[in-house]
Amino acid sequence: MSKQIRFKIKRQADPSSNPYYEEFEIKWEPGLNVIAALMQIQKNPITHGGKLTAPVTWDSACLEEVCGACTMIINGKVRQACSTLVDKIAPNGETITLEPMTKFPVVRDLMVDRSRLFESMKRVKAWIQLDGAHDLGPGPRYSQEQWVDRYDLSRCFTCGTCLEVCPQVNSKTKFIGAAPISQARLMNLHPSGAMNKTERVEAIMGEGGVLDCGNAQNCVRACPKEIPLTTSLADMMRAATKHAFTAWLKR
Repeated sequence: MSKQIRFKIKRQADPSSNPYYEEFEIKWEPGLNVIAALMQIQKNPITHGGKLTAPVTWDSACLEEVCGACTMIINGKVRQACSTLVDKIAPNGETITLEPMTKFPVVRDLMVDRSRLFESMKRVKAWIQLDGAHDLGPGPRYSQEQWVDRYDLSRCFTCGTCLEVCPQVNSKTKFIGAAPISQARLMNLHPSGAMNKTERVEAIMGEGGVLDCGNAQNCVRACPKEIPLTTSLADMMRAATKHAFTAWLKR
């Protein structure tokens, strides 16, 4: 008899519906990841009890831990489904539980709406604002040491993990989370991005900004790219304090 793997999946038909769980069994394969398992379930959406049901909905794109779209809660821990191997989390055939992230509105089943995160990126202007209407020539050069620091920050792929594990991110607060603040720091460190440095610092000084951070440090421990998020939070906290003090002196 071939080895079977059981999945317990939290389902929800739409944002206004009540959630419920369904269990599925699929055939084990070597190197099976959670996305591949979900694809098997999608092809044959029959529950462990033999009931035909609607195919499970989830979000994914790159399948190589670059886009962040497939982030979900797997066995109680927020992870990327594409890089989570079944043999690693259920080596003895244990049931694998899949649930959507809790800090974002559920669209359907395991798919969530991460607009909160993307709107925060807009708030801090997490991009280099340049006029692309004509050739600007080669960009500014910087040292190898500077490149190393900025590369670590640039690895963020807006997966939402840092918001999911942050106790300050909930329905009662407007805290934007570590990722947008860290990306504001990255843009401010760029020679061209520094032109809008003051705007970004002011953007994180308002309600839900860096001053709302409770320093739980869950974000840096959970980040799948090992981005130094707490360093970014501390750096931007100093920048905000300095800006506020300077503005007070100029009054």
